[in-house]
Amino acid sequence: MPDTAAVVTPATLRKVVFASVIGTTIEWYDFFLYGTSAALVFNKLFFPASDALTGAMLAFGTYALGFAARPLGGIVFGHFGDRIGRKRLLMLSLVLMGAATFAIGLLPTFEQVGLAAPILLTLLRLVQGFAVGGEWSGAVLMAAEYGDAARRGAWAGWPQIGVPAGNLLAAGVLAVMTALLPDEQFRAWGWRVPFLISAVLVAVGWWVRVSLDETPIFEEIRRRGAHSLDRAPLLEAFRVRPRGIAIGMGVRVGENVAYYVITTFSIVYLTEFVHVDRSVALHALLAGAAVECLAVPIAARLSDRIGRRPVVGAGAAGLALWGFAFFALLGSGAPTAITAAVIVGLVLHGAMYGPSAAFLTELFPTRVRYSGTSFAYQATSIFAGSLAPIIALALLKRTQSATPIAIYLFVACAITVIAVVLARETRGKTFAELELDD
Repeated sequence: MPDTAAVVTPATLRKVVFASVIGTTIEWYDFFLYGTSAALVFNKLFFPASDALTGAMLAFGTYALGFAARPLGGIVFGHFGDRIGRKRLLMLSLVLMGAATFAIGLLPTFEQVGLAAPILLTLLRLVQGFAVGGEWSGAVLMAAEYGDAARRGAWAGWPQIGVPAGNLLAAGVLAVMTALLPDEQFRAWGWRVPFLISAVLVAVGWWVRVSLDETPIFEEIRRRGAHSLDRAPLLEAFRVRPRGIAIGMGVRVGENVAYYVITTFSIVYLTEFVHVDRSVALHALLAGAAVECLAVPIAARLSDRIGRRPVVGAGAAGLALWGFAFFALLGSGAPTAITAAVIVGLVLHGAMYGPSAAFLTELFPTRVRYSGTSFAYQATSIFAGSLAPIIALALLKRTQSATPIAIYLFVACAITVIAVVLARETRGKTFAELELDD
């Protein structure tokens, strides 16, 4: 199978990368907006009968359900993405996510309709999770399959910016709303505005993505006829690349746990335990997300030069140790120390996350790549990202100390280090060469 770089112009590749970054940013804005809001207001508006930490745990329970739906979305989108193409599924995921996020902005609160409020919130969170379950793999596959082997890490790494950029956008909009409105007005209606803005962002994302063509490497398979496409691509991925799925999930564990401890749990820890103003937590998150937007492409490009394994492994090892300093700095209550803790944590996370797009896509052959990468990426979120804030809160409530949470983070990152050690280096290989690997 020829390298796609031979038939793809630089202008086309830039267009694909730009569309992937914009669409991914919008979808993760929607997804992270829920997590930040869960830490700030949902515990009070939808679960008002509980104390602060218990209310936060209940809010994070609905937050976790979004992660539980992500593997299902990954399986469904992966199946059809490997059967009918990447582009159509990307467009569908964008619309589903935007509609669910917009609807959350219209929800009545517990005070208005009672138990119906958290039930509706939970259902919409499930739709969000289902939609984002198909987004990541489709976006990175578009960039990776258009790019060439020598620079695949850099090209596939660009959509990864969508995660910190979406988080930056969500935290930024909420920070503006909390700065402009007193607490009473923010809880009454101000929190809804960021969710309603989603409709405009989705329209922009649709406009950018609609003109994209299917990837040349997938079109080549489709031209061969239906016999080249597996009827059950996920089952085929388990059959031909079980090691790839295991390695991909292992790589994700530390990265996923670390991200949601740093970006979601830390807000509750700072506002409810350290008792700093929520603006301090949001500004630290803004600074960290902005710096990670730079760290992600640098790490992705570096993985093209020295390999995926050393870059991801260094990030995981660094975060395993940084967790102890991270909570010590947060506990000081000093805004500068808090900001530094978040920035360093997210830079190390960027070292893991930037190269992982290319790393995971290189684990699977083209005909099952959407299904394999979606499953490895999204299934891990059930026991890693979704549970991270809940486990951290439970440890905090039980021990009134952040040390057990730092140990939890250490163990998660150690799993990623082990997966990296066991993985094969895939840097610089064409997809044709990778398909010959056992």
